[in-house]
Amino acid sequence: MLLTKLRSVWNPDQFQGWGRKNRYFEGWYFKLVSADEQHAMAFIPGISMGENGDHHAFIQVMDGKACTAEYHRFDSADFRPSTRGFEVFLGNNYFSSEKIILDLPGISGEIQFKNSTPWPKMIGAPGIMGWYSFVPFMECNHGIVSLHHELEGNLQITNKPITFTGGKGYIEKDWGRSFPRAYVWMQCNHFDTSDRASMMASAAHIPWLGSHFIGFISGMWLEGRLFKFATYTGAKKFLKIEGENVELIFKNPKTELRIRARQATGTSLRSPLSGEMKGKIQESLQATVQVELLENGHRIFEGIGRNAALEVAGIVEVLQD
Repeated sequence: MLLTKLRSVWNPDQFQGWGRKNRYFEGWYFKLVSADEQHAMAFIPGISMGENGDHHAFIQVMDGKACTAEYHRFDSADFRPSTRGFEVFLGNNYFSSEKIILDLPGISGEIQFKNSTPWPKMIGAPGIMGWYSFVPFMECNHGIVSLHHELEGNLQITNKPITFTGGKGYIEKDWGRSFPRAYVWMQCNHFDTSDRASMMASAAHIPWLGSHFIGFISGMWLEGRLFKFATYTGAKKFLKIEGENVELIFKNPKTELRIRARQATGTSLRSPLSGEMKGKIQESLQATVQVELLENGHRIFEGIGRNAALEVAGIVEVLQD
């Protein structure tokens, strides 16, 4: 078990909860958008371990166009993660960085992922959280499995065949005790000026040694290059929320990322509180984002993003500058 836990720290994509028995959750987020952009889905498999010993596995299904969500509950014994990599069997369903196989009420089929874009690993930084990956008491940990990939395959949704071939996907994950008390999170890889661009950004209230700080992480992948902005890189952040509008700016000494997002109709999803999936959040897959990326003072990317995922949760006033 110790070797498995150590291996998982260096491979954040795979299951991290070995040996955990309560107040713990772990879940993966698979976003799929069809080539014609008429279908935007999110599939969220995971495990929930409450304070009172109540354990169960789940798959949340979000239809971003219909703004509906379903929560499929499984016995915890149906949750079978691999000890050697990112593979999760959940009942007759299967999830990995290469494909998903679904066998749910009203939804079945297989989608393969081609030309994935994983977050690069570095010495001392196995994932997007950098050296924070080694801090054992983090309330919520975050990982990026693939910033951008192509989809191939079909799903049967309420007995209707839906093709996702030629579409785009994104995969990330979270694990720990609870989602932050306040956070903003957004993601988009459908831009009008480039088919090879993907952006993810988040700012959150982070408990820390009896106090707290406002942490943030962001990655802008553009034509094979990844631009990182994070608390641990020494970047600066500016966040402003006015009504449905969210403005988020990150600055490194040589690069700057400017994001202006607009919220859209959301869907209610369950979220973890002390390991139990009893919280509620609102997420949209129909938000829009305007993104600018500057390097050495020169604008190297500007685009309008659609089919963007966006969550604004909790008392967000504590996050704003």
